[in-house]
Amino acid sequence: MITRSLKMKSRNGAIPCLILLLLALTLSGCCGLTDLTSRTTQGAPKVTPTVEAAPLERSEQEQAQPTLPPPEPVIITFSEEERLLVELYERVNPSVVNIVVATRVKGLGGSESPDEFVQQGEGSGFVYDTQGHIITNNHVVANADQVRVTFFNDVSVLAQVVGTDPDSDLAVIKVDLPETELRPLKLGDSDALKVGQRVVAIGNPFGLEGTMTTGIVSALGRLLPAGSATVSGGRYSIPDVIQTDAAINPGNSGGPLLNLQGEVVGVTSAIESPVRGFAGVGLAIPANIVKKVVPALIQKGYYEHPWLGISAVNLSPALAKAMGLPESQRGVVVAMVTPGSPAEKAKLRPSERTVRVEGQELPADGDIIVGIDNQTVKKFDDLISYLTRRTEVGQKVTLKILREGKTISVEVTLAARPKES
Repeated sequence: MITRSLKMKSRNGAIPCLILLLLALTLSGCCGLTDLTSRTTQGAPKVTPTVEAAPLERSEQEQAQPTLPPPEPVIITFSEEERLLVELYERVNPSVVNIVVATRVKGLGGSESPDEFVQQGEGSGFVYDTQGHIITNNHVVANADQVRVTFFNDVSVLAQVVGTDPDSDLAVIKVDLPETELRPLKLGDSDALKVGQRVVAIGNPFGLEGTMTTGIVSALGRLLPAGSATVSGGRYSIPDVIQTDAAINPGNSGGPLLNLQGEVVGVTSAIESPVRGFAGVGLAIPANIVKKVVPALIQKGYYEHPWLGISAVNLSPALAKAMGLPESQRGVVVAMVTPGSPAEKAKLRPSERTVRVEGQELPADGDIIVGIDNQTVKKFDDLISYLTRRTEVGQKVTLKILREGKTISVEVTLAARPKES
């Protein structure tokens, strides 16, 4: 019984004993591995097993999405016109100056008002020659007690007024600087301008130095009221004025209006605007008038304008009909002849009566000027333009006149325009 019992224990306990034995060996092996690793770290070269990561599986959406190429580098390029404008500005801006004037003004009186104070104004100008002459507007420097000029590189010097001409709104000032610091601009041919042609204005609007604006020639042959008054109380006019939509604001006055070759085709002078800012209509004195006036301002300090001595109105179709003439007839009707003028000496006849045309009283029986020196005169602008651009003081001109239904020629010797008293 005992023997059998022992045999049974042997059979039934063999598997548990084997499991215990294997477990013991496994634990022993783990301990040995730990000890081996510890020893290797301390004394023998370390062997690091290489473990390769399994490749990550991409989702179906990622696999379906195409691989995009890297973005192209952004390259900024200029159009031909942009490049032209950039180069023009870099070439011309060193010739454009900022002008600040100071004028002593009498106070209004009273206990709280000073007897005198200084009023400041700003404008623009540009270098005319290497002798230091700078062109600007008459209204910029008129009556100034001090004129200061600042160049693009912040060089600032005092300037003296050399000459002024209210009737062309031009003036010349002079600075004392080395020739190497002066870069004159070339005067272009304003007669060659066409409506629609691109132009550029550079100046100092509202004191913002070196401002460049662009636009087109909007119209040609405008009249701009001049600074001085006529004997009859009216205003002389500047002819052939250039109209542009290049932005011109207070402070631009006296700066250059340029073609795309960088030539000065006009001197910015005025704006037509219901407010103080630009409204799309800028006006510039044409370069061909500048060519006539500026040399005289440098040489003599003033310019003598040829003078005929009449006041006149345009012969419109309605006025022509009222005068018993064909409605297609054009010309200038002499309204008044100034005493002592070349016109009076040549016995031009003014109007002695008026007719009412479209609500206005207009001269009706004066001489009608239809030509000057073989140039057709259709309106008063034509006559003023020819006198300003083509004649000199003392020159004789021949007027073609309609008088009492006949065409006659009258020779007139031009005199200097009287100065405003």
